Amino acid sequence: MADMENALYVVATPIGNLGDITLRALEVLRGVDLVACEDTRHARHLLDHHGISVPTLALHQHNENEAADKLIRLLGEGKRVALVSDAGTPGVSDPGARAVAAVRGAGFKVIPLPGANAAITAMSAAGLADPRFLFVGFLPTKVGARRTAISELAPVDAALVFYEAPHRVTETVADLAELLEPQREIVIARELTKLFEQIERMPLADASAWLAADANHQRGEFVLVVSAPLPRTGMDAETERVLAALLSELPVKQAAKLAAAITGQPKNALYARALELKDGKGLPL
Repeated sequence: MADMENALYVVATPIGNLGDITLRALEVLRGVDLVACEDTRHARHLLDHHGISVPTLALHQHNENEAADKLIRLLGEGKRVALVSDAGTPGVSDPGARAVAAVRGAGFKVIPLPGANAAITAMSAAGLADPRFLFVGFLPTKVGARRTAISELAPVDAALVFYEAPHRVTETVADLAELLEPQREIVIARELTKLFEQIERMPLADASAWLAADANHQRGEFVLVVSAPLPRTGMDAETERVLAALLSELPVKQAAKLAAAITGQPKNALYARALELKDGKGLPL
């Protein structure tokens, strides 16, 4: 591409299926002078698959600052450079952010090319109605730090999106079920876009048993999506007492309507709470 700018191109690459790459990404990868990548062998596989023979340079978490200096020198010589990670979008739970900051700081242009991202892929198939989500990425590996992080996330009014490795997924899901409301939903998405892709949705309380039911359920790279906290009723003890008393004699709809008239609380909130009490106590509809 003779008209390509002297810039760092941040290129999203497939998270599994090699066909999930944009036409623009292929055009840029063919047109740059160098591809900076997390693992040169992994990148070479992708480039070879698409018949691209551009040279590569390793840029990973252990050499990112040093590699960024090389990119800046090349850009200073008028070269065009692409930045990719092993899968998905660089800088999103992958190396790249420090290199991008350094290139920007040196006065060179950074051009992003959107594409595959595991978090968005999982969210698109989760079917959760939450209007917002918080991308957490990988939780701390140490047990205490992980549990602290989950506890701090518990009140966040948004779906939570985590990445997790197969050797930690069982412990992480157990901590999520213990420290968040077990009635929240979880979507377990593993091996997204790959041959053994699996996306399952269930109550958080059931997730540990699902993982334990089949060794294959614990294999692959994971995205875990936990629904937002359940709405708080904000009801005082007296309102709860009135509603419970009415539910013992009346169907849910009538009990909620009468409780609203007695207490002044919103009927919809009382109806929702009545359904919760009915499910927990086996009261008649």
